[in-house]
Amino acid sequence: MTLTTLGLAGLLGLSGCGLGAGTSTATSPAVAVAAADVADEAYALQAVGFDTGLAAEPAPSSSAAAGDRKTPAERRAALRKYLRKNTMHGEITVQGQDGVKTIVVQRGTVTAVTSTSVTVKSTDGFTATWAFGAKLKIVQNRQAVQAGALKTGVEIGVAGTKDGSTDSARLIAIK
Repeated sequence: MTLTTLGLAGLLGLSGCGLGAGTSTATSPAVAVAAADVADEAYALQAVGFDTGLAAEPAPSSSAAAGDRKTPAERRAALRKYLRKNTMHGEITVQGQDGVKTIVVQRGTVTAVTSTSVTVKSTDGFTATWAFGAKLKIVQNRQAVQAGALKTGVEIGVAGTKDGSTDSARLIAIK
């Protein structure tokens, strides 16, 4: 486990791993249901800097009352900002509504696309091939798009589940 993965674990633990009561993700019920279906993946992609429009935005932190001393909320916000800017790939195990699952995230450039998978290369040279999951959601500019929008050279964030050695994409955000 890398430091970045530990940071991602902390971030997900601090910001929550699901959509709770009072969380608004979209205006239509269909989008809300879709968002709930990939809530964990949406939070993971948000943590690495891809706004899918499906995860609730973190609440703004209150300003510190005394000088340069940061409140816990400000420290968490600074950690989220650091992770959004610097995380390239990782995995984390979370307790979800359906039990324990391993969520995998990666940001990088598409190097290959087939009808059943996408290959992504991160800036550190790490490459992974992601199988398209059964309930794959692809978003660009906060709107759902078709798989045809995935093209070689496009920068994306991808999140999904790990089953053995297979990474299954459940949510792809195109930058």
